[in-house]
Amino acid sequence: MTHADEIGPGALSRMTAAIYRYLVLGLFLAISGLPTVLFWGLLSPEPSNVAFIDVALFVGALLPVAPALSAALYAQRAWSKEPDLSPTRPLLRGLRLNLRDTLSWWVPVLAFATVLAVNVIFAEGVAGGEFLRPVCVVLLAVLAVWSGHLLVVSSFFSFRFRDVLRVAAAEFFISWKSSLGILSILVVATATVALSSEALLLILGWAFAVSLWLAVRPVIADITERFTSHD
Repeated sequence: MTHADEIGPGALSRMTAAIYRYLVLGLFLAISGLPTVLFWGLLSPEPSNVAFIDVALFVGALLPVAPALSAALYAQRAWSKEPDLSPTRPLLRGLRLNLRDTLSWWVPVLAFATVLAVNVIFAEGVAGGEFLRPVCVVLLAVLAVWSGHLLVVSSFFSFRFRDVLRVAAAEFFISWKSSLGILSILVVATATVALSSEALLLILGWAFAVSLWLAVRPVIADITERFTSHD
């Protein structure tokens, strides 16, 4: 008997199982993102009193985000291949398998993002700041979209670190529709925080993870076709 038999062939059974999986996914992402949101709440200074250390800590608080999203992507592919009634197992397995590879690029990305964010916030204090700010905003957007592709590569493939960077950079342009999809998700997530609160982003984390999975599936297929052996 396969795991799929646990659910049964009926439409109601499968719908119930799907709802259960995404409830588990939402809870997993909420728990994973809670330290970030709490840390942001403790750090929130007045806009006029923001210092470099505040920016660094705000960006650094995003450290758990990429491993959690990597696990979410890994689990969603596992569920699509073999849906069963134990959705937590692929989430935890994805987190365990991908944690090191994800952090190997996520930590440098956060460090570079900190530099760019400081340039955006304190642009008035340097000569040419009116030019520096939009450039850094664009670079932040490019870095965020590239990170989405890095997330795909490190979640589903075993490449050397430099090849992870190269493949993700290539897919940034090759899979441009997915890049636009990732950018759209980031814009909506940013707007959610700006217009509402970080708490709403936690509650809707599962929806953003599902949207990300739908956006990057063509990237997975393209990487498999272009960069892996078919022997």
